[in-house]
Amino acid sequence: MKKSDIVRTLLKNRYRHAPLHSSATAYAPSNIALCKYWGKRDQELNLPVTSSLSISLANKGSFTELSLTQNPNDVVFVNGQQLDLNSSFGKRLQAYFDLFRVKSSLFFETNIKTNIPIGAGLASSACGFASMVMALNALFGWELKENELSILARLGSGSASRSLWHGFVEWRAGEQSDGLDSFGELIADTWPEFCVGLLIITEAEKEISSRVAMQRTVTTSPLYSAWPLKVKNDLSTLKRAIGSKDFRLLGETAESNALTMHATMLSAWPPVFYALPETITLMKKIWALREQGFMLFFTQDAGPNLKLLFLEKDAEAVQREFPHVDIIKPFKQTSKE
Repeated sequence: MKKSDIVRTLLKNRYRHAPLHSSATAYAPSNIALCKYWGKRDQELNLPVTSSLSISLANKGSFTELSLTQNPNDVVFVNGQQLDLNSSFGKRLQAYFDLFRVKSSLFFETNIKTNIPIGAGLASSACGFASMVMALNALFGWELKENELSILARLGSGSASRSLWHGFVEWRAGEQSDGLDSFGELIADTWPEFCVGLLIITEAEKEISSRVAMQRTVTTSPLYSAWPLKVKNDLSTLKRAIGSKDFRLLGETAESNALTMHATMLSAWPPVFYALPETITLMKKIWALREQGFMLFFTQDAGPNLKLLFLEKDAEAVQREFPHVDIIKPFKQTSKE
């Protein structure tokens, strides 16, 4: 099964429709996985080995403005800088657009504006592809359902399947080989007091991409065989914690899940190690604060930066202990400005 087959299946008789508009704009929030996605059962379709669960970052994400252009090539700007289409991301983006061209002479000018660091473990590609899919949906007038948009976003970046919504989202791994049962779904529970704090240690692009690190871990880590069961148990626990508003249970489970993912990376060969000395120092500080009774936890994705998990009542204390933290309230800060 190819990506183009999935697109044709989802769009059906709309596949060859010309765009209804000359331009369209969409926004998608970034998301941070509390139960991680790490490992693919299908590289082509970005199908995960396990399900995962995330929290959106509200007003941290990407705007995408998509316009038709008379140029004989695509033109892409990221935060005002023109993207080299011969770069790895440029080629990846053009291949994605190829899935939706109704004719070979149709080209796009794409302006992506994001307010999070790119390639630093903050799901910049997730919100980028999610906003792109929503802009394409508006441009062509497909009127697709959210689960269908999630599948199309997944074809660009796996984590993008979770970036169509505000709040907690579960990405179901699915079982079908065509991936039509693998998409994100919004979890109905809200938690207004829930906060995420971004601790940005560096905005530099990571040396090993998530895609490369993920595949290396799956194929070489002797610990990876235990990962699916760990995820299954953590996912169930996190959903229970969200439903009962049990913050300690959520924090302990999310932190354990992240540390386990990084342990599998470290046991891969060659080892994958994203942490910087500052990352370790901050982890130790968080653990020390927790020993003092501070209800504070962290999660870490494929990069050195940490994300703090805490409740709104502790926001001032968190800001005091970590002066440079960027505090996000996912259920209160839904403004995109």
